Amino acid sequence: MNFLLILVIIAWLIGACVRVYRQARFYQIEEYMSARYLRWLFGERQRWLPNRPLAAWFVGTALGLLSEAPNSPLPYIIGVIAAVVAGIPPREKEVKKAFKRTARATRLLAAAFVVAALMAITGNAVIGALPDVEEVRFVAAMTWGVALFLFAPLWLVLGNVLMTPVEAAFRARFIAKARHVLEEANLTVIGITGSYGKTSTKSYLAHILNTRYKAYPSPKSYNTLMGLCLAINNDIANDHSLEYFIAEMGAYIPGEIKSISELTHPTIGVVVEVGPQHLERFGSPENVALAKYEIIKGLPPDGVGVFNWDNTYIREMYERGYPQTRIAVSREANAPGDVHFTASNVVESLDGLTFTVTDRQTGQQEEFRTPLLGLHNVTNLLLATAVAVHERMTLKEVARAVRTLQPAESRLVRRVTAEGITIINDAYSANPVGAEQSLRVLGMHRTGRRLLVTPGMVELGELMESENRKLGETAAEHATDVILVGAKQTEAVKTGLLAAGFEAEKLQVVDTLAEAMQWYQANLKAGDTVLFLNDLPDVYLS
Repeated sequence: MNFLLILVIIAWLIGACVRVYRQARFYQIEEYMSARYLRWLFGERQRWLPNRPLAAWFVGTALGLLSEAPNSPLPYIIGVIAAVVAGIPPREKEVKKAFKRTARATRLLAAAFVVAALMAITGNAVIGALPDVEEVRFVAAMTWGVALFLFAPLWLVLGNVLMTPVEAAFRARFIAKARHVLEEANLTVIGITGSYGKTSTKSYLAHILNTRYKAYPSPKSYNTLMGLCLAINNDIANDHSLEYFIAEMGAYIPGEIKSISELTHPTIGVVVEVGPQHLERFGSPENVALAKYEIIKGLPPDGVGVFNWDNTYIREMYERGYPQTRIAVSREANAPGDVHFTASNVVESLDGLTFTVTDRQTGQQEEFRTPLLGLHNVTNLLLATAVAVHERMTLKEVARAVRTLQPAESRLVRRVTAEGITIINDAYSANPVGAEQSLRVLGMHRTGRRLLVTPGMVELGELMESENRKLGETAAEHATDVILVGAKQTEAVKTGLLAAGFEAEKLQVVDTLAEAMQWYQANLKAGDTVLFLNDLPDVYLS
């Protein structure tokens, strides 16, 4: 019966490989960082210890033992069936970011499959060394098989460890190529960072500069070292007419922005906001500020730092005195004398923003009109203006450019459907400041129903519950209907809504965004408005 025992192990191995493949999507979402992946994995018991394989192992083992007969293949057939049942992938509610079979992902999968196969071979050897009693070997094969399946995430982690030297070599070559491309291109590099607002500021600055120069912003939200290398190697290498590279710089851990700065060597650094974003990883806003300050430390002594004076943490960066040329901006017209650019007479309507920008060094003033929504965009535009004026554009030229600005993708994008329903898409990410602004915009629509669809906010650390409760309280002021996506992570939002007196019959909780879409399409009509606030990655909704 040795051959039949091997079949049982192989059946479990196939199931384990299927599980490895499906888990690789989450590993990829967590950017191949084992600590982040494991933190997600062990966040819920069903992720690392699902019920079905345990039930299949228990029932299959019990039935196999009950059907035991001399030289009968029936127990092993039952064992194979149990392994197949265990390996049937559970139905996923919603897949927002599909697995991409990149070269790195393929290498990772290959290494993980090899690890799983080696464990299966080891199991077969161990079982072969057991006493020659069919019942004992059958139970051992089933137990080793279910362990092989349950430990599939570990095979993925071990595969990543095995590939570390290989990936390090590929990474080094890729970075070296990007460094060479930048040296040859000889561009002015502008780095932009912040807890939030950096993608919008990058897009606005690129639009303004491109009315006079030729600037290339890093695409979408490419803000990691490897993401920027990809942009450099794919795009900058093939365009020798560029004058500016605007690099968005993000960070999940200290040192990431430092590494990006060492690659790109920015001469202008912009710090947009420091706030309660990614606190689960940084621990405190002070640690976030230290990470963001790496962009300023990475500037040369004759470089230019551009700071949002209205943010306490960023103001402290300005006051450190480096570099010598520092430009501060503020939405407060009566800001202290150190502030170079200020905004006054700010008016927000559904047509956009209107405000006056003052250059305090020259006394020049210009009225800015833009279709952008959200008061936070006043700050983003002031920061972009500061850079553009420093790069020899006039304030009048900047004012003319902002008239044709469009919001960055999924960031307070407003449109009206053919059915007359207004859609406000602010689904990229939610932070407390941006969420409040988005809800204010929703509240500005005074006709029809105002529907909020949100899964709440994440990565706020210890502040997550309190900030989500505040989100619910604010939503109660501006929305007439609310759909919360995901019961567990929106519990605090629900609590805030009800505590603020929101009518319970106008609140729904659904499992997926698709369900929310179906409801609004069936129930809203011309004149109604729906705000999609935040769109959590699969690691939070799975």
